[in-house]
Amino acid sequence: MTSIDYSEKIPNNVNLAGDRTLQRALEQWQPNFISWWKDMGPEGSQAFDVYLRTAVSVDPGGWAHFDYVKMPEYRWGIFMSPAQQDRQIQFGEHKGQPAWQEVPGEHRANLRRIIVTQGDTEPASVEQQRHLGLTAPSSYDLRNLFQVNVEEGRHLWAMVYLLQRYFGRDGREEAEALLGRRSGDQDNPRILGAFNERTPDWLAFFMFTYFTDRDGKFQLSALAESGFDPLARTTKFMLTEEAHHMFVGESGVSRVIQRTCAVMNQLKTDDPQKLRAAGVIDLETVQRYLNFHYSVTLDLFGADQSSNAAMFYSAGLKGRFEENKRSDDHQLKDASYKILGVDGGALVEREVPMLNALNEVLRDDFIKDSIGGVSRWNKVIEKAGIPFRLAVPHKAFNRQIGTFAGLKVSPDGRVVGQEEWQRNQSVWLPTAEDRAFVASLMGRVVEPGKFANWIAPPPMGINKQPIEFEYVRFN
Repeated sequence: MTSIDYSEKIPNNVNLAGDRTLQRALEQWQPNFISWWKDMGPEGSQAFDVYLRTAVSVDPGGWAHFDYVKMPEYRWGIFMSPAQQDRQIQFGEHKGQPAWQEVPGEHRANLRRIIVTQGDTEPASVEQQRHLGLTAPSSYDLRNLFQVNVEEGRHLWAMVYLLQRYFGRDGREEAEALLGRRSGDQDNPRILGAFNERTPDWLAFFMFTYFTDRDGKFQLSALAESGFDPLARTTKFMLTEEAHHMFVGESGVSRVIQRTCAVMNQLKTDDPQKLRAAGVIDLETVQRYLNFHYSVTLDLFGADQSSNAAMFYSAGLKGRFEENKRSDDHQLKDASYKILGVDGGALVEREVPMLNALNEVLRDDFIKDSIGGVSRWNKVIEKAGIPFRLAVPHKAFNRQIGTFAGLKVSPDGRVVGQEEWQRNQSVWLPTAEDRAFVASLMGRVVEPGKFANWIAPPPMGINKQPIEFEYVRFN
């Protein structure tokens, strides 16, 4: 087997070259990863030269190095944020104790489970998006898709490093299993439901990167507080890349809206059928896509009351978003939190122990953050002078996990009967007709500086390059 040059092939700051055990594990895993990438990565793209950002170090000049690269040759590095000297655990029963540099035996199974669940989402999203390159609306957008894909691959490497470095044989087996599951596979699906959904078109992709990658931001932020220092430092660095994924989503939806509003004003109509005939996506369809992706993402945070979440927090394994900015005692034994429940067919608020409601705390933080971006989309509509506003639906709408699973709730938060739900489902959620129409707009546009009719160009290019820059070279 050909040995790997660990400083060149796998940029890292974890001393791969000095760890023979880890080298052997990676030498077995790396070819399987490349095989997975060629089978399940972006379809038909293996020979393209793509203008990609590669992390080669954690300093400001190194984590955003731009150059052309073929994706199978991308340098998937392993990086941790710089160590904080004498770092202490900031929450839970071990608050004030030194952060763990090795896995505490009593928390081994739970830490492995946390890392595997996070790691499983990374290849899953690549699999969900593998066909999108065939219908990219521009070479700029194609490059952004590929950037998201390779960074999800790098995040997989980050989780695999933790598994192989700190969890022995069990970790190596879990690392292999991460390449064995498949998004949407009936027999061996990905762990979390949202990562088994299809991402069939670019509007779905933009919504996914805005909402579902935002879930990633909050989950990684909670893990960046972990008392297990290698996990905290790894996820903290991952957050620098996750920001780009959310930018792709927010700016993508914004550009769809901008183009639709321009055509609405040009044709002086808000009739969805006339707008569809003009080749743009009507705002009502944008709202239905928003409703779907937002509600599916809410389920990723788990049940509204969770003994596992309480245990992870008390044990110091997973904190809250921006834990250090909170003014409580960071142990929460006597704290409570208001959550929504169902009583007699109505939604009612009740107080429960905060430790058991930590999934809901994180979900509520996500909701506040999500609303901010939707407000920015509404500013685009407002600027165009159009009296239409997008909104996130009620948190109980279209939920499949927790208290609201299977409950029929309208986007404005009313519990409704089966008949009303059936009557309005096509108003509230994307229909087969909606998806077929959006799919009909999808067609690859690759000439630099050209964009599909249904989306506006971005205000600026990548890394100070012009919009008409050759972001992808089709060799």
